[in-house]
Amino acid sequence: MIIKLKNKDKLLYDEFVFKCSIGKNGLKKNKIEGDKSTPKGLFSLGKVYYRPDRIDKPNTKLKIKKITRKMGWCDDSKNKKYNKEILLSKKNKGEKLFRSDRIYDLILVINYNTKKTIKNKGSAIFIHLTENYKPTLGCIAIQKNDLLVLLKLIDTKTKIRIS
Repeated sequence: MIIKLKNKDKLLYDEFVFKCSIGKNGLKKNKIEGDKSTPKGLFSLGKVYYRPDRIDKPNTKLKIKKITRKMGWCDDSKNKKYNKEILLSKKNKGEKLFRSDRIYDLILVINYNTKKTIKNKGSAIFIHLTENYKPTLGCIAIQKNDLLVLLKLIDTKTKIRIS
């Protein structure tokens, strides 16, 4: 089955409708790093990341990984690990996953530009948490309880259509 983005503010899956927000600059077919847009297309889903100090292990059929203090996501298009999970250091800079705000307490990776990574095409595209539905930097954001429900419903064959 497919998760569908509808009207830029709803995710549909089976009979479920989840309110969401998307990138500040809307949807874009030709996304580039830092453009604050959400990429259009049909994508598979990756791992689920969660903060064990703030959230119980989610019930899902997808692969799960605990977020640690030094964990990040590489958004430097010159780095070999561009658009991949990294350990943050002076050499490896990127998007911090262990944050003081709660938006990354639970993350579902959207496999955008992840297989054969193209430099500067965009990185760190996730479904992550929101409390206020403010526009994102390119991700899709939903409420915690909604993401927990969605994670129970989907499996490794589920894709997301962003259009």
